[in-house]
Amino acid sequence: QVQLVESGGGLVQPGGSLKLPCAASGDIDSIYAMAWYRQAPGKQRELVAAIISGGSTNYADSAKGRFTISRDTAKNTVYLQMNSLKPEDTAVYYCKFVIATTRTRIRSDYWGRGTQVTVSS
Repeated sequence: QVQLVESGGGLVQPGGSLKLPCAASGDIDSIYAMAWYRQAPGKQRELVAAIISGGSTNYADSAKGRFTISRDTAKNTVYLQMNSLKPEDTAVYYCKFVIATTRTRIRSDYWGRGTQVTVSS
């Protein structure tokens, strides 16, 4: 069993900042990648940013220059620092880890339940 818990969402004014943490716990052997996705009402879930085990990152065009993904490997935690937020960033933000458990040694995707981010004046 692996559990992912996001936090840090909320209501913020345009131009403001938020930092979202997501912590994984449970039967973890190896973490291969961590990522943040978001889903706005009526839209498909989309990748925002990702970081793989070697440390390289990639970002959606909409996130480049404003969002930063980082991790604390000792805490099995990934962060999304969001600056210069816009109303179009309003969405439920989900974290996803690619993890191999000690029991199966098989890589699988694990998702958090999501945290709401609302950007509005």
